[in-house]
Amino acid sequence: MLEISNNNELPTIPNKRYFTIGEVSDLCQVKPHVLRYWEQEFPDLAPVKRRGNRRYYQRHDVMLIRQIRSLLYAEGYTIGGARQYLAGETAKDDNTQSQQLMRQLRSELEDVLRILRTA
Repeated sequence: MLEISNNNELPTIPNKRYFTIGEVSDLCQVKPHVLRYWEQEFPDLAPVKRRGNRRYYQRHDVMLIRQIRSLLYAEGYTIGGARQYLAGETAKDDNTQSQQLMRQLRSELEDVLRILRTA
């Protein structure tokens, strides 16, 4: 999911639960106003808002921002193209999870059928 190619020069993400917009700006090398704009353009990017409308990003938000940054700045995607790419990645992840769940259910049902036949 995460494009690693352009993230090598970015600082490592500290082991924290929440990050302020200033911290995320430093971690992703993107200005805060760009982060606020991306929130409007990418529906998956939704930081927690607390007192006074302060934004608090979680680790998955920071990783998503780094992926968006890579798509836009390194890969040359437009905002719309990056949005479609990310939507496709989400659909692929959902499809993969569904397939794994179906395989697991089928395996469990076959085990139950074997037990019933031997009884």
